[in-house]
Amino acid sequence: MPRTTTVESPGCPPFRALTADVLGLLLGVARKSGLIEVISVINGDLRLSIPNARQDGTRPEDDPIAGLHLFKKQISESSTRSCTMLACTTNGSVRIESFEDSKSPSDSIRDPSPTTFNVCGSGNILCSKVEENENYALFGGKGVEVNVWDLQKCTKIWAAKSPPKNSLDIFTPTWFTSATFLCEDDPHKFVAGTNCHQVRLYDISAQRRPVMSVDFRETPIKAVAKDLDGHTVYIGNSSGDLASVDIRTGKLLGCFTGKCSGSIRSIARHPELPVIASCGLDGYLRIWDIHSRQLLSAVFLKQHLTNVVFDSHFHTQDVAGSVPEPQDVNEVPCLDEDEAMPTKRKKTSKGHGDSRSKKKKSKKTSKED
Repeated sequence: MPRTTTVESPGCPPFRALTADVLGLLLGVARKSGLIEVISVINGDLRLSIPNARQDGTRPEDDPIAGLHLFKKQISESSTRSCTMLACTTNGSVRIESFEDSKSPSDSIRDPSPTTFNVCGSGNILCSKVEENENYALFGGKGVEVNVWDLQKCTKIWAAKSPPKNSLDIFTPTWFTSATFLCEDDPHKFVAGTNCHQVRLYDISAQRRPVMSVDFRETPIKAVAKDLDGHTVYIGNSSGDLASVDIRTGKLLGCFTGKCSGSIRSIARHPELPVIASCGLDGYLRIWDIHSRQLLSAVFLKQHLTNVVFDSHFHTQDVAGSVPEPQDVNEVPCLDEDEAMPTKRKKTSKGHGDSRSKKKKSKKTSKED
């Protein structure tokens, strides 16, 4: 059952963010046991419960789910309350399956013939991403070069090539940790983070090797997220550093103020407001301003967080009257000419104040006498 926390942070615009942790206490979608659950973010009700049954006899614990995507296109076009999902396991087994919603989660009707294919012959899948139009998906991981698949035909259309050896004749092993498509209208460009603290830009219409590679600090990149402008990328690493990069030039735009105390595992850009959210193993959900790169709010959620997303259907009027209007803390209010600035007075205890007034009164009485 998800837990809901309401936090009022001056200077931070109202929004709703959803986080998932390693124990599944907040929002459980894909569990290590292989069970997939679809939970309503409105009331926390369990809508679908999907066991991860294997045809080859492999136990779900030995091949956990590494990526999960719920298709919005099929949901909106369907007349019935159905759900279509893509699930990818660590060994590279991908399954696209549809489910029909019912009153009981255990009574949901599954697709009798789901689409299945395998995206790698060896290695472990660690990251997957479906582009905005939901026609293509990319997969990558440890020992698995990033490859792009056509979801309509279930065929691989492109695969990356390992970068050449460096000046010391050392070959960098393949180890992708995160990835995201760069533009909504152009599925040919995407950005991937690696375990060797690199952020790589790929263009599948140009070449198989990275178009650009940027080194960031000295620890593995654990999360990448794109901005709405199509060229700014937000990156977070395992030592808690969060920064923004212009991927067109490879220039580091700046680091966000305030270092996280644990590995950053997820970054989300708000679809409308100029803020991003980050979460990680230190148990904090943090909200940042993308222009000043200042920390707006931090909420401790007690568990090791692994993912964060924004609720795109949440609007400000939903909480009208319950959240104060954001104010600029550096702005000084204007006063009228006849309005005096308040003066600070020295605090005194009630007892001392009474004794002093009594002494003054007694002295005045003695003089009159």
